[in-house]
Amino acid sequence: MPSSPHPHEDLLAHLTRTSPLGPREAARVVAEVLAYFSESTEEYVRRRHTELQARGLTNERIFARLTEELPQRRVSAPELSARQLRRIVYG
Repeated sequence: MPSSPHPHEDLLAHLTRTSPLGPREAARVVAEVLAYFSESTEEYVRRRHTELQARGLTNERIFARLTEELPQRRVSAPELSARQLRRIVYG
């Protein structure tokens, strides 16, 4: 039985054709990018809150930044208020 093609075969071919990546490296990069963008809204908000807090940003600045970042995600998140963001972070 022949193996099924990679679900992103065309993207892998494009990456190997247009970059110095080999097939295995390209597959690893695609897997990493897909994993990064597969985070749920809640996972993303918690992770980014921790990252931005570690940089010394206040919650007010963090929540404003998250409000700007969320619509840029692969699957656009719903618009969340600062209170909703706070509830995701702190429960």
